[in-house]
Amino acid sequence: MYNDIQIGPFTIHGYGLMCAIGLLSGYLIAEKRASKRGLDTDKLLSLFYACMIGCLVGGKTLYCIVEYKEFLSNPAMIFDLENGFVIYGGLIGGFVGGWYYCKKMYLDFLEYFEMLIPSLPWAHGIGRIGCFMAGCCHGKPTDAWYGIAYINSTIAPNGIKLIPTQLISCFL
Repeated sequence: MYNDIQIGPFTIHGYGLMCAIGLLSGYLIAEKRASKRGLDTDKLLSLFYACMIGCLVGGKTLYCIVEYKEFLSNPAMIFDLENGFVIYGGLIGGFVGGWYYCKKMYLDFLEYFEMLIPSLPWAHGIGRIGCFMAGCCHGKPTDAWYGIAYINSTIAPNGIKLIPTQLISCFL
């Protein structure tokens, strides 16, 4: 799979592109739902940003905890925003960031979060296509018909058929 798309002097990374498409489309779905219920979409956008900040902080924090040996040998890795995040930490951090924002703005947390939560599986599924493009988060080697062999990956082993767990997760 080819993760990088070159357009003139610009390189577009497929993983980042798919994550951005997932986040944007997920937000647009939530915004449409919120406007149908008469909720303030400006506050929903601010809540979305608070969740994203919480997601980044939580995802990086859990990664540093899980990979504590690597973190202790290289504490500067905490500032690497291209690598090293854990999805569960991102979910927890996004939830906490959203709750904190709602508390500070005197918003009904459940009412606003109800607009964002259904967008999570959608955004995650689109992001998993990015994982597939990058070659990360792949499954074990297989001889099954559905195995995918990467030929130009810097992350996945090339030439070995792997279970495409990213696509399975995306579909589910």
